[in-house]
Amino acid sequence: MSKPFLVHRRVRFGDCDPGGVIYTPRLSYFVVEAILDFVSHRLGGPAEKRLMDLGIFPPARSFTLEFLSPLEWDAEIEMQVRVAEMRTHAIKFVVDGYLESGEKTFAAELTQVCVDVDDRKPVPIPNILRAALSES
Repeated sequence: MSKPFLVHRRVRFGDCDPGGVIYTPRLSYFVVEAILDFVSHRLGGPAEKRLMDLGIFPPARSFTLEFLSPLEWDAEIEMQVRVAEMRTHAIKFVVDGYLESGEKTFAAELTQVCVDVDDRKPVPIPNILRAALSES
């Protein structure tokens, strides 16, 4: 649906287990932060504030992560973020991670639902957000 947005990140010592390989839950933070960077870029400011200004926040409905090769301490990765699908209330993001060598190291999908900040019930994706995320 959209062309990839690139986020660069280095795997830090604190992201790793004692063996020097990324601790699995840390990668979920990388994915969420990359998506927030993408949404911030598209909305022209901090995603969290912009979404709250629209009267919504986007809890996760589903998250999948497939490891394809190890990520070790001090590795530089490039994450490619894109919107795979937008429905009435939900947005599916895809984040693919690559090492400097070009080797794909992980593939993730995160589906978020737009809910009203007050009553926590699903609401349609605001037109402003839909238009911003549909840009190519």
